[in-house]
Amino acid sequence: MKTAFTSIFFILALSSFGQNIDKKLQKKIDHLAAGFHGTIGIYVHDLKKNKISLLNADTIFPTASIVKIPILIGIMHKINDGALSYHQPVTYTDSLFYDEGEDILASFKSGEKITISKLLMLMMSTSDNTASLWLQGLSGTGRTINSYLDSLGLKDTRVNSRTPGREEAREQFGWGQSSPREMGQLMKLIIDNQIISPQISERMLRLMGRQYWDEEALSQIPPDVFVADKTGAVNKSRNEIMFVNGEHPYIFSIFTKNNTDETWEANNEAWVLIRKVSALLWNYFNPRSNWKPGVELR
Repeated sequence: MKTAFTSIFFILALSSFGQNIDKKLQKKIDHLAAGFHGTIGIYVHDLKKNKISLLNADTIFPTASIVKIPILIGIMHKINDGALSYHQPVTYTDSLFYDEGEDILASFKSGEKITISKLLMLMMSTSDNTASLWLQGLSGTGRTINSYLDSLGLKDTRVNSRTPGREEAREQFGWGQSSPREMGQLMKLIIDNQIISPQISERMLRLMGRQYWDEEALSQIPPDVFVADKTGAVNKSRNEIMFVNGEHPYIFSIFTKNNTDETWEANNEAWVLIRKVSALLWNYFNPRSNWKPGVELR
């Protein structure tokens, strides 16, 4: 295990070595972000040229539902260790109830069965909170997940909710916390098949490639391009992390906090900015693309 952890540290260090700032793209990002009413953090990794663009990339932000990527890793460790199996049936009980009206799982009757694979689908695709909290418990709780994250060299990415010792952090950041750079690095480890095993890393990518919440950054990418994506949103924070595997692949991580605009309409200031930066990146890396996003169904 020590050798594996050492390898991960080496990979993270190597991935940062030799990275140059894309000054042209940086200016465009800075221009778009100027005047935002809140705090914004951006990390872009051009995987083709190994260049990056940064804006408050090491600032810690609330993850909102992006915390479900660490929870996914926690469950995959349990599956890899044999403590759980991917298609194992588990039984829903009323004690798991969390969010009536939003969560699909919350409509289940006590005693109904569902497989872990479907819980993972609900967590990663529809961001079902009831399924996510259940999976967090099955993974060994936030303390176990945070131990995994620490072993990856991630010092700021943590699960806070229902995690002893993280009460103060939860008060400040909510369910989870991370930085744009660390979440981008975590995505890079997944796409490089460095999380647990190639088979499990690939399974995680497939799960993140089935996104119900596709109206923000994802809406600016052609639908025939594979994108692994996870969004997160609470009143004062709107976030998204994505790996775009087009002809010119890249990772885009954007987090916001202390947002003045807390509305939930399509014209929310943070969501508008997220779409604009995503469109900028797609067109910057794919200048010959003739695709333009249509009008979203709202």
